[in-house]
Amino acid sequence: MKFIDQATVYVKAGNGGHGCIAFLREKHRPRGGPSGGDGGRGGNVILVVNSQLSTLHDITYNRHYRAGRGGHGSGNNRHGKNGEDIRIQVPPGTIVKDSETNQIICDLTKSDENFIIVHGGNGGFGNSRFKTQMNTAPRIANDGQEGAEMTIDFELKVLADVGLVGFPNAGKSTLLSSVSAARPKIADYPFTTLVPNLGIIKYADFSSFVMADIPGLIEGASEGKGLGNQFLRHIERTRVLVFLIDGNDEHILDQYDLLRKELDQKNSELNFRPSMVLLTKKDTWTEHPQIDMAEFKNVPVMSISSVTGDGIQAAIHKIVSLINIIPDDPD
Repeated sequence: MKFIDQATVYVKAGNGGHGCIAFLREKHRPRGGPSGGDGGRGGNVILVVNSQLSTLHDITYNRHYRAGRGGHGSGNNRHGKNGEDIRIQVPPGTIVKDSETNQIICDLTKSDENFIIVHGGNGGFGNSRFKTQMNTAPRIANDGQEGAEMTIDFELKVLADVGLVGFPNAGKSTLLSSVSAARPKIADYPFTTLVPNLGIIKYADFSSFVMADIPGLIEGASEGKGLGNQFLRHIERTRVLVFLIDGNDEHILDQYDLLRKELDQKNSELNFRPSMVLLTKKDTWTEHPQIDMAEFKNVPVMSISSVTGDGIQAAIHKIVSLINIIPDDPD
């Protein structure tokens, strides 16, 4: 299934039902008072977070969502039935924006969280509401209110404790598959990963954290090159950044600086999050990379082989220590 992390839909709440003009007519009360009932409320359009979803794929099947209309009032003070609400299920991490203004309306991150995106119109009053001492037989009633409507943009950002950041073919997918049950596509060519992959990494007895394999960046990603903006948005949700660089590269520091630059241009706050560097593919090195630790400005640098497992446990232990130094929900 294709990964969908953006969608645009039109939502329309239900109109309120009209109030009724009616008068009580009974055998012993041939000239009874006003008895017109109120119209029912229009249905709302409600967004509901479903933790079982991981994409916006289902939403793209229907680009128009309309809630039910309220029923009209009737005689004998019978009120119209409220319109049926409609619920749109979205995955955790969904941001909702007004398509016209691009303003964020809500940010849905918690399972079963719900938000009324457009409210149904109120039902109109029946003529019994307008009875007064001066007007005992009113012949007026209200029409129901129009339900709200708008076009909204959905944008999904994956939720993870740790984000793997690196250029294509740096070994991110191989690492994720070696430490979790996730099975991302792996091959020896760039851009194998075209969607974010999530894996749960277990440590100690009952503890775990979520790691996200973000598709590989390229220079200019922050300007949209290589679908960079779509990929970079997912990094914004992560609490810890792990930079992966192929240890065989002759310019490791340059690669690291370039990754930092792309993050800074996307969101300067990202470079203040706890982070570390993993030099990958240790099993293929002919010699240990020569690096100046001072150039990494107190960012831990470790060497690993996802194929042989060399250095993996030590890296996980370090990642856990970085997670534990910051509070939950850094956003």
